[in-house]
Amino acid sequence: MESSPLRDVQLISRAQLAPFFAIANVVAALMMLANLWDVVSASWLLPWALAVGGVNLVFMQLARHQSITCVGRSGQRVPMWMLIGEIVLRAATFLCVPIYFFPALDSGTQVIAASVMAGLAVGGLGLVVMPQSAMAWMTSFTLGIGGALVIGRHSVPFQHMLSILFTLGVSVTGVMTVARWAFHQLKMNADVGTQSESASLLLQEYEQRGVGWLWQVDADNRCTYISSRMSALLGRPASQLIGHSLPALLGGHAELGKVLLERQPFNALEMELATPRGARWISMAGDPIIDTAGRFEGFRGVGSDITEIRQTQERLTHLANVDVLSGLPNRGRVRQLLGEALRGATSGNVPCAIMFLDLDGFKPVNDTFGHPKGDAVLRAVAKRLVDEVGPHGTVGRMGGDEFAIVVTDAQSRRKVENLADRIIQSIKEPYMIDQTEIRIGVSIGCAFGPIDGATVDDLILKADLALYQAKDAGRGVARYFSSELQSEQEDRVRLEADLRSAISSKQFHLVYQPLINAKTQKLVGFEALIRWNHPQRGFVPPNVFIPVAEETGLMGAIGEFVIDEACRTAATWPEPITVALNISPRQIILPALPNIVSEALARYKLAGNRIELEVTEGVFLGDNGSTLDVLKRLRALGVGIALDDFGTGYSSIGYLNKAVFHKLKIDGSFVREAGSRPENVAIIQSIVQLAKSFRMTVTAEGVETAEDFERMRDLGCDVIQGYLFGKPLPYERANQMVTGLGRKKMAS
Repeated sequence: MESSPLRDVQLISRAQLAPFFAIANVVAALMMLANLWDVVSASWLLPWALAVGGVNLVFMQLARHQSITCVGRSGQRVPMWMLIGEIVLRAATFLCVPIYFFPALDSGTQVIAASVMAGLAVGGLGLVVMPQSAMAWMTSFTLGIGGALVIGRHSVPFQHMLSILFTLGVSVTGVMTVARWAFHQLKMNADVGTQSESASLLLQEYEQRGVGWLWQVDADNRCTYISSRMSALLGRPASQLIGHSLPALLGGHAELGKVLLERQPFNALEMELATPRGARWISMAGDPIIDTAGRFEGFRGVGSDITEIRQTQERLTHLANVDVLSGLPNRGRVRQLLGEALRGATSGNVPCAIMFLDLDGFKPVNDTFGHPKGDAVLRAVAKRLVDEVGPHGTVGRMGGDEFAIVVTDAQSRRKVENLADRIIQSIKEPYMIDQTEIRIGVSIGCAFGPIDGATVDDLILKADLALYQAKDAGRGVARYFSSELQSEQEDRVRLEADLRSAISSKQFHLVYQPLINAKTQKLVGFEALIRWNHPQRGFVPPNVFIPVAEETGLMGAIGEFVIDEACRTAATWPEPITVALNISPRQIILPALPNIVSEALARYKLAGNRIELEVTEGVFLGDNGSTLDVLKRLRALGVGIALDDFGTGYSSIGYLNKAVFHKLKIDGSFVREAGSRPENVAIIQSIVQLAKSFRMTVTAEGVETAEDFERMRDLGCDVIQGYLFGKPLPYERANQMVTGLGRKKMAS
């Protein structure tokens, strides 16, 4: 038998039943001795009786010894053949004499002998804890008695034989039935014992390792058991806790009392607990105890200290909701706060507000001073915003140089507007970062909920529209959402869709404004200007659709059309005539631009000096050298590069000596006011002198009167452009000027 809990139980039970089995054998031997005394010689009977007693005494002691030395994991192994051999030996010892002398007995003695043997078979009940041993015992006696009856079949009356066989059959059936039942009970008890032992060990380890603690209460919620770890947490010995109400011991938490009263299983019930070590968080789970009669007897369950887990969760939640750089709520948290404010505004009938802030002029800070100083500016901005807003709202950072403010009580629109004004004034105050003075500004867009939007996304969209309007209004201002703004935005969205359609359906065309030599008054070229005639809108001004095209990334396709059309037109005119065209700042940064121009020139077999590209000074803002590289590549094609609107922008004089510009164009505002403002004359003189020093020509725009023309000519301008010599013309009329069919000055 291998070591197992069942084997141990069998050996112990076998030892307990061994005296009964031995006594049964001895008593049966004495009865057989009395029955055979007058028939068989005492020299046979007495040794036999002593042998039966001795064998059973020895094996009884052996069974007791094995129940001590052969149980447990360190116990010796008891082979099954040894156990069965022991039984067969005891059966053979008892049966040898009765069966040997059975044929010589008279019929009456035979019946008694067979009955005693059949009766002793019932002694196999002492072996029921081991079914194999019981089977060996019953088999031995069945064979012995059956053999005796066969031997004495002529002398044993038939009715006696039936009685003996019936007794034997009942004995065999009863003993084997009891043996199977006993074995099943022992096995079940052993399994339960194993499970109980495992459960006990697990629970002991569960408590010892600090994973958690165990508790049990009676039907009145009074503690009947509580782990030492829990009593240590509460700072009181277990003796002071047993018998007291568990909810009361844990601070009187209503939720715990409620679930205990419901008498239903519960899990992961978290509660805060005051302990001598401070506030702790615990988690509890429990199941009702129901007895076999279905009566409720209380609860038992487990608990654990989850303080560290809660703290970790809180730290993670904090990190998930806070912008690391500024320490302010991040974009996700701002949305949550706005949602809460919007729900409160809807239920409480007190409007809330969301303000979106975008810093003006912040990108050059990063480009000029580096990101560390840029980050320092952002932190300083965050502090100023928090100081200005105070308890009236929550400041958050949306990312980059964008911030947001959630105002829960925006019932007074005037207070919100005053707050916006204070913020604008505060942000534009200079920042001293590492002894460097930095100046920036801020634009603000604001929307009120639920007036302007009933959902978070809708309200954010409305605030974004207001911010876009603030940026468009010149920056450094606050704008508030209105229905008109919504209409403008919707119109802008439609305009964008129409613009995309216009590119594919070729709704654009070019017009040409004459360029006149100031000295000879002869035509030297044209400036090509794009026009859009919308099928429903009619004429859409360039200052309306060009910004939309630049923002939506459509300027590349439109610019490519302009370049191609200008080159195609110039190729139809004689060589002295040039065509100038404007290049958007969004185009000039594209590395592919020189290739596009080169391909157009090759397509129409046009010399590069017949095309002139006009750029504004704004293309150099925030430039990292790529713009200048594109301009040099264009200049290498022979294409002229003119600096348009010189004097109105950033006056990037440093770029004039890079040998990329061949012409400066004076803005029309200087030309028109030169007659009334002497300082404008001085500015124009300076520009002309500057251009001459760099071997550049000068074009004066916006010449509308003869006086303007004469003044610009006298100041040294080389080329004149303006309504005096012609408005922008369609190709047919421009072609007439080129071919000399219309030599008169055309003012229309």
